[in-house]
Amino acid sequence: MADAHIFAYCAERPPIPRLALETNRSKVAARLLREGWEVRHGGGHDVYKHSTRSGRIILPRHRTLSPGVARAVAKHARWLD
Repeated sequence: MADAHIFAYCAERPPIPRLALETNRSKVAARLLREGWEVRHGGGHDVYKHSTRSGRIILPRHRTLSPGVARAVAKHARWLD
């Protein structure tokens, strides 16, 4: 006989804390430019490079960014702890 799996729902679960990330692309791009990132326009993405930091940030040209993309940009730009 196969084992039965029982899934319980807990209504008392605390909410998952979410980061207050900016997902508006124009605001993210403006902040990158204010902080010294230089932009190079590509086909469907913009590439930001900083003169003193290593690496680059590739920002897609959508009106809103998905939370994962916004989090990755914030981490690389050192906006998060």
